[in-house]
Amino acid sequence: MARANWLGRLVGVFIAALVVGAAALLWFAVSASAKDVAETPSEALVLGFWDVFYETRAPSPQVAATAIAFAIFFAVGVALLERRAANRSRRSLNPRVMPLAPKVVMAETRGVFAGEVTVTVLIPAHNEEGSISATLTSLVSQSRPPDRIIVVADNCTDATVSLAQAAGVEVFVTVNNTKKKAGGLNQALVEVLPGQGENDIVMIMDADTVLNDGFLAAAVSRFTNDRALMAIGGMFYGDEGCGLIGQIQRNEYVRYGREIGRRRGRVFVLTGTASMFRPRALCEVAEQRENTIPGAHGDVYDTVALTEDNELTIALKTLGALMISPSECRVVTELMPTLPTLWRQRLRWQRGALENIGAYGITPATFRYWAQQIGIGYSVIALYAFMLMMLITVLSVDRWIWFPFWAGLGVLFLTERVVTVWKGGWRARLLAALLFPELLFDMYLNTIYVKGIIDLTLGRQPAWTHLPSVATNSNEFAA
Repeated sequence: MARANWLGRLVGVFIAALVVGAAALLWFAVSASAKDVAETPSEALVLGFWDVFYETRAPSPQVAATAIAFAIFFAVGVALLERRAANRSRRSLNPRVMPLAPKVVMAETRGVFAGEVTVTVLIPAHNEEGSISATLTSLVSQSRPPDRIIVVADNCTDATVSLAQAAGVEVFVTVNNTKKKAGGLNQALVEVLPGQGENDIVMIMDADTVLNDGFLAAAVSRFTNDRALMAIGGMFYGDEGCGLIGQIQRNEYVRYGREIGRRRGRVFVLTGTASMFRPRALCEVAEQRENTIPGAHGDVYDTVALTEDNELTIALKTLGALMISPSECRVVTELMPTLPTLWRQRLRWQRGALENIGAYGITPATFRYWAQQIGIGYSVIALYAFMLMMLITVLSVDRWIWFPFWAGLGVLFLTERVVTVWKGGWRARLLAALLFPELLFDMYLNTIYVKGIIDLTLGRQPAWTHLPSVATNSNEFAA
């Protein structure tokens, strides 16, 4: 069902208008200072046999300064506003506005012994017979094993339940659940949360995820040493296989992990692949639904949200919660094996992100997410304009003309692409060095972005299909 909030329906139009306006402003500034001066290409012989035509034209200092100033203004502005919102949460002492703010939590829990830490893991599963065994194995083989593992079996018609029972873990079977993953987890959490202490931990992880051996130990240590910490998200990496499509996704995840590392673990999304929460945080979210945050009162997960993990992250940030993604907490997750399945996954992610910020509106907690969507929209215009100009150039000239200035920028861009996936291994570096496969993939994602905006604006109802898991053979974290 579509959000009643008008911004939830028009969020795509609003972002598109901002992006087009910003692009038009930059174009006007550039065109006003640019001079149309034709130059005759120069000719040179390279290596004694390569006849090269080139032009030394480059943007004027005014044009370059305008573009650089625009980029710096946007980046610095977003960073400062995000920091201000984070500081506001850390310093808040108002339990009515931010009941999960660090100072509020510490004022209530300092000096209070709430018992030893326990870890209860919930694994939502719908027909996951291909991956559930590897997921359970990665849990029980942890250096600090969980105290309780519950597979939340939701309308399973395969061997998921029998495999979980054979592994010796608990199975919670949902009853008449029609609200997919979020609905199944809500049913399980109603049973689990009342028995949790202040110092206990609830972990939600996908049934196609494998943890590194020290994940739980590192997370429990963080929670033990910081009573104000409300949630920890895993740093996710792609499983092996799936050919070129799989390697492109792995490169994405490596770059995301690098970005989170540069942010010193500050969470952008508490990924559904594996995240841990204090029960207090989940209970507060359920209590505040229909009050200060969207959703049905009493539900931890908003069953209307297409991307429930992203929505829960925004909910916790709105309530002032402190969250991190430590580099020690790594997971390997399943990749989409084909372009159609990848299309469905990313369209759900993209539309879900738009719907979430539309539901919450423009607030300190959501500003970073709005900026991200605006940045994606701007990249759509920039990338398609670049590719169009390249096509026009190729079709309109008899001989290729090199522009040293733009070639130099291209080398810098290529270097950045390779450096940012360096930790992914030689395959990741080779793919990044080829450049065009990732550029085409970016255009593919940009098309999905535009499709998400159109579907949301026209009120088209999404129809997502579940992709059954295949057996995983990941040895990424093998001891």
